[in-house]
Amino acid sequence: QVQLVESGGGLAQVGGSLRLSCAASRRTSDNYAMGWFRQAPDKEREFVATISGSGAVTHYADSVKDRFTISRDNAKATVYLQMNSLKPGDTAVYYCALAYGRILPAMTATTYKYWGQGTQVTVSS
Repeated sequence: QVQLVESGGGLAQVGGSLRLSCAASRRTSDNYAMGWFRQAPDKEREFVATISGSGAVTHYADSVKDRFTISRDNAKATVYLQMNSLKPGDTAVYYCALAYGRILPAMTATTYKYWGQGTQVTVSS
């Protein structure tokens, strides 16, 4: 069993930045892909970004490309999501997830076995 704990959410202004962190309970997460998803009120959960086990390969949703950056520090069993140029449409609960057993990044939620509890991001104009 792996537990994921997100932090770093909060209130930001339009054009501002936030950095989310997701800490895994044990180092097993080193080898496996991780991802960030988000869910806004009355909307389905959507893919945001994913990173391979080594950190060498990343993919982003078109809506966040060139604004968000996913990275990981395997020594700390932590994945990050740097969010810049925030927009009101980025307001959502953000979840990190671990694709246990999979090295390559994945954009489909059903690929991920473990999920964090979520952290709220609110972008205010």
